[in-house]
Amino acid sequence: MGNNGFGVKNSTMEANHNGEFNCTLKDLRSLMELRGTEGITRIEESYRDIQGLCNRLKTSPVDGLSGQPADIEKRKTVFGQNLIPPKKPKTFLQLVWEALQDVTLIILEVAAVISLGLSFYHPPDAQREHCGKAAGGVEDENESEAGWIEGAAILLSVICVVLVTAFNDWSKEKQFRGLQNRIEQEQKFTVVRGGQVIQIPVAEIVVGDVAQIKYGDLLPADGILLQGNDLKIDESSLTGESDHVKKTLEKDPMLLSGTHVMEGSGKMLVTAVGVNSQTGIIFTLLGSGEDDDDDEEEKKKEKEEKKKQRKKPFPPEPSAARVGRVSGAACRGLYAPVLFSTRDASETAKAQDGAAMEMQPLNSDEGAEAEEKKKANLPKKEKSVLQGKLTKLAVQIGKAGLVASAITVIILVVRFVIDTFWVQNLPWIKECTPVYIQFFVKFFIIGVTVLVVAVPEGLPLAVTISLAYSVKKMMNDNNLVRHLDACETMGNATAICSDKTGTLTMNRMTVVQAYIGEKHYKKVPEPESIPSSSLDMLILGIAVNCAYTTKIMPPEKEGGLPSQVGNKTECALLGFAIDLKRDYQAIRNEVPEEKLYKVYTFNSVRKSMSTVLKMADGSYRMFSKGASEILLKKCCKILIANGEPKVFRPRDRDDMVKKVIEPMASEGLRTICLAYRDFPVSDGEPDWDNENDILTGLTCICVVGIEDPVRPEVPDAISKCQHAGITVRMVTGDNINTARAIATKCGILQPGDDFLCLEGKEFNRRIRNEKGEIEQERIDKIWPKLRVLARSSPTDKHTLVKGIIDSTVAEQRQVVAVTGDGTNDGPALKKADVGFAMGIAGTDVAKEASDIILTDDNFSSIVKAVMWGRNVYDSISKFLQFQLTVNVVAVIVAFTGACITQDSPLKAVQMLWVNLIMDTFASLALATEPPTESLLLRKPYGRNKPLISRTMMKNILGHGVYQLIIIFTLLFAGERLFDIDNGRNAPLHAPPSEHYTIVFNTFVLMQLFNEINARKIHGERNVFEGIFNNLIFCSIVFGTFVIQIVIVQFGGNPFSCVALSIDQWLWCTFLGFSSLLWGQVISSIPTSRLKFLKTAGHGTQKEEIPDEELEELEDMDEIDHAERELRRGQILWFRGLNRIQTQMDVVSAFQSGTSFQGALRRQASNSSQQQHDVTNVSSPTHVAFTTTTTTATAANSASSTVGCECVFSFSA
Repeated sequence: MGNNGFGVKNSTMEANHNGEFNCTLKDLRSLMELRGTEGITRIEESYRDIQGLCNRLKTSPVDGLSGQPADIEKRKTVFGQNLIPPKKPKTFLQLVWEALQDVTLIILEVAAVISLGLSFYHPPDAQREHCGKAAGGVEDENESEAGWIEGAAILLSVICVVLVTAFNDWSKEKQFRGLQNRIEQEQKFTVVRGGQVIQIPVAEIVVGDVAQIKYGDLLPADGILLQGNDLKIDESSLTGESDHVKKTLEKDPMLLSGTHVMEGSGKMLVTAVGVNSQTGIIFTLLGSGEDDDDDEEEKKKEKEEKKKQRKKPFPPEPSAARVGRVSGAACRGLYAPVLFSTRDASETAKAQDGAAMEMQPLNSDEGAEAEEKKKANLPKKEKSVLQGKLTKLAVQIGKAGLVASAITVIILVVRFVIDTFWVQNLPWIKECTPVYIQFFVKFFIIGVTVLVVAVPEGLPLAVTISLAYSVKKMMNDNNLVRHLDACETMGNATAICSDKTGTLTMNRMTVVQAYIGEKHYKKVPEPESIPSSSLDMLILGIAVNCAYTTKIMPPEKEGGLPSQVGNKTECALLGFAIDLKRDYQAIRNEVPEEKLYKVYTFNSVRKSMSTVLKMADGSYRMFSKGASEILLKKCCKILIANGEPKVFRPRDRDDMVKKVIEPMASEGLRTICLAYRDFPVSDGEPDWDNENDILTGLTCICVVGIEDPVRPEVPDAISKCQHAGITVRMVTGDNINTARAIATKCGILQPGDDFLCLEGKEFNRRIRNEKGEIEQERIDKIWPKLRVLARSSPTDKHTLVKGIIDSTVAEQRQVVAVTGDGTNDGPALKKADVGFAMGIAGTDVAKEASDIILTDDNFSSIVKAVMWGRNVYDSISKFLQFQLTVNVVAVIVAFTGACITQDSPLKAVQMLWVNLIMDTFASLALATEPPTESLLLRKPYGRNKPLISRTMMKNILGHGVYQLIIIFTLLFAGERLFDIDNGRNAPLHAPPSEHYTIVFNTFVLMQLFNEINARKIHGERNVFEGIFNNLIFCSIVFGTFVIQIVIVQFGGNPFSCVALSIDQWLWCTFLGFSSLLWGQVISSIPTSRLKFLKTAGHGTQKEEIPDEELEELEDMDEIDHAERELRRGQILWFRGLNRIQTQMDVVSAFQSGTSFQGALRRQASNSSQQQHDVTNVSSPTHVAFTTTTTTATAANSASSTVGCECVFSFSA
């Protein structure tokens, strides 16, 4: 793979290859910069016509490229590959250096170095006595020489922590890069090679390929239209214009990468790929691969500038320059290769600011105004709730730890000074200064260790591990998570608005009833019973008026069902033709797609599809198919038993609806009407653009009833949802009787329930006031009872979702999940808290807007997502329950121990080990608990539920009290109980004592057994339930126990331990094990009795945000609670706690919800894959997370759905 800037390399190669392709890279690039008629003129001037261009590129508009490997390689060499080179990943050493930036670690390093230095200084023995009691009393010379060990051990443990952190980050990047490569291999696009239609990976597309494009595609390269049916493209990602652009051979055949096909289908000749395509050029302009090193001040200046520019009017746009406007989101995401590494939010912000700065002067006033308007109207979408609660909690715990550690140091210093200079009444002697400094350093180290233990840096790690683990496992459950926080939000879902077709049903459609020639057949009729003229008309209509990409293929396995390719409703009709013993393919060979005179493709407004054929005598015949009640209104004749047309009055139509359509619909069948219309030569050519006149006066051929059976696992999945407190609503475009029948089969409607089933029209009538405006109060009257919305448009779906989310009727804000597959479902998917797109039937645009992709299109996979989401929440609560117990106990022990005995019972190195157990290991063990069905038996937590419930608080305090009693008993009476030497009040460099080793050992073992208690957070008694299903948990607990034995028995001076006897070990283990028994006592106490218990870890409510902060938030389009809390909590140490932020960055990485699934990242139906905002490139290199931008400016400039508009002039 060429690494960067194909342009440069290729210019040197062009000379050699010009002989082979009579067309250079430069020619094609400049051709693609033209639009509309200018493009046509250039093609005519330079190549005569498109056929001429094909000849020069040695390709055929019908058969495509030959597909010979040598030819494909040559094209890649000359014209470049279809990928954009990403940024290099960080090396392991860079990650180590970043891990070293953690403030607490730096403080420890400094303290350790000072301690090391001072330990080598020995004041003369004579003077030693004058330095006070604490300094004397060292019996053995060897002991004092071991003073360096503590400093060295701290340095060593710091190195361990740094290596573990760096390795974590490195393996995470590696994992995501692997994921990336998988995604790239699975993105496919349809091309014609050697006359065969095949699907190839997007990265394999080369210049000269003939690609088939259809409704819903995201174009993967630039090209020129060869043939199109009613093709309309959304070019807003490149031009900022929201109107759909009609593409025709006569007026505008230029197709650009990164744009969406909104209607129609066609074929295009690929003329530019990768960095030479229009989107690639923009990326090169934005310098996707380079690091921008702007510092904080520049950001501030930039922010000021922005404010000024908003107030100041802009000069008019230069008309002379060809201006293409690029929305910020597009700049960032089309090919989405702008990869950010896993760390350092600030760096990301810089990179994004870099982009912003290049765009800045080009901003247009209308863009700025439009942006302001858009922002004013958009309600803020709140980001991950869990993130906000966690950050807030981390800040609070951190503050408490800081206070505790400061008080510890102050008390130790004051006590020492009073004891030495006042009680013993000693003067300050110069020789003793180093001895005193050693004491102060020791106190300082104790203080820092208290802080290290108090700061829960394992929290973000636990979140990251838990989410990453869940996402990996969800892949096996057919949930492909694109935005990590969607996983956790899904656990709080209270409503699911689901499509019917393909999600609740199998999307394997078959015609089972038909009404032909005034007769209703309850099963497919024999061909002999239908008049031959009607049958011919029917088969011709089916063959030409179904997309040519839809086919029925022979079964893959013998005895299996024929496989359906393409639109399933059309497959049912083609299957019907085969059941009538006719061959539709023969008709298609006679009338190839190029010969179709005009095609009106299906869209959500028309609800029908029509194809016009030009007959031999110059007349035209149009075939239409669509929803029966819509199309029958446009019919004025119907074919009767003898195959002749008869007048069809409104009265006949009402009869037919009652006798045919309603009975079919009540059996859950979907009714489709097939009709035709002749335009005689005498009337001249009709005005094809006037659809209303064209689509009237039809003659009905027949009405068919199509069955789409309910998936067998759906009723069970829906009842699970209902038990879990989640309301399932069906939103479908189908007729209300069909929808009601299917909803009853699924269990969405129960017999005797008092629920609403509405049609889109009725729904709109009820929610709008006299002026036609939607009123929230009116929606609030409807949505709680609404279960089925039929004949609904995508706008209705969006309105419903928005209405439920914005509603304040329920005591908690509803969390809504939505499924969608069509291009027009995009707005509803984006608006929902969690959007599910269909992996098989879904279009690229739907996948783009979604948070999770269902790779099997199955509703029961959504239930699994709910289970995993709830599991993430519970895993983090389990970890919190465990961690806070350790925190509380360790801080209190270190604090009181230090104040009473002038020395922390747990030494710095021991504390670091405890920190490692409770942070890294426990987060791994508790965050990887697999979900169980019991998670679905409780109601959703809701957005305002605190992270730490009263039951958890009971457990934390209960176990904390038990552990403190044991530890203090051992500390102040241990020497008598075990009949050993007292370890308290030991002099400065005293050897480790058995007494303190027992305290340390018991403390660690109590944590180890308490980790098993922490597996249950709802007061369950059996804490061992399912423990062997989690091998990670078992191996971590066992591994920690083994390492603890090694540390105690062989740790010696570095760990301040002495080997213990078997008896002592048994006592320590018994005291540890008894915390399991104590857990049973705690769970026997009913939480409701303990009124004094408080909850903790509430999220921030919108009302709590002060006005001035809300103003700052104006610049964002999403309120990121985590970011807010971080900003408020920027106390000195917290700002430096890069280690916390690192892991938070990883998580918030997944939150910048607008990753455009880039043009290079086009997916074929079943492939659209793993995006965790791992912004995606078709090259197997580096992966990254866009971290949440740290400044409003950055959030504005390059991220966000409301993209700031930036302008590039494409000069020819």
